Amino acid sequence: MTVKDKVVIITGASSGIGEASAKKLASNGAKIVLGARREAKLQQIADDIKQAGGQAVYQITDVTKAEDSKKLVDLALEKFGRLDVIFLNAGLMPNSPLSALHTDEWNRTVDVNLKGVLNGIAAVLPQFTKQKSGQIITTSSVAGLKAYPGGAVYGATKWAVRDLMEVLRMESAQEGTNIRTSTIYPAAIKTELLDTITDKTTLDGMSKVYDQYQITPDRVANVVNFAVDQPEDTNVNEFTIGPTSQPW
Repeated sequence: MTVKDKVVIITGASSGIGEASAKKLASNGAKIVLGARREAKLQQIADDIKQAGGQAVYQITDVTKAEDSKKLVDLALEKFGRLDVIFLNAGLMPNSPLSALHTDEWNRTVDVNLKGVLNGIAAVLPQFTKQKSGQIITTSSVAGLKAYPGGAVYGATKWAVRDLMEVLRMESAQEGTNIRTSTIYPAAIKTELLDTITDKTTLDGMSKVYDQYQITPDRVANVVNFAVDQPEDTNVNEFTIGPTSQPW
């Protein structure tokens, strides 16, 4: 089964990688279920997809709330009668030195980047297990592969997602549920991620890196499309993607 006619949920769909992936997949015939907190942006993206001849619905979604993820799955089944893929893309990156003690931001990062992924997995696993098929894609980060100063908590959540997805892949293979997993590790991608950094020194440093190297989110969308487009018996479980010129 190729991308065409697959039903795909995308969280963090109101901008950046989520928006670009939604439009790319829809252009290839996928039916898209958009989830994010900003309704006006979701509506605009859904309208853009429909005007281009695609199919899309949306629902306001806070991934830190388990019931919101469950409602997204219910929406997909209600509107399209099936579910093939969930792309758990919502995330934030309020980097800062640990010594700054931005503990509220630490907790929020864990809630969105890790618990948000767990909520999505919990919402979709019963359906995927029942139908013995499905694909779960997550956005990790190169910070989930290597450590750097200022990125302790963000990196910790992204390392956790890496392990979580690998164990999910292994358990599905053992249980015979045929659930495919793909984890994406982006480097400097032009998104709204830096907007979540409140620590000025950290923001200045990260902004310089991104201003020099960043590439557009449609580059990641191409990888998402590739993963979804693979045959059902083939799992491509990890992609590291970033600017050719960036020494990440």
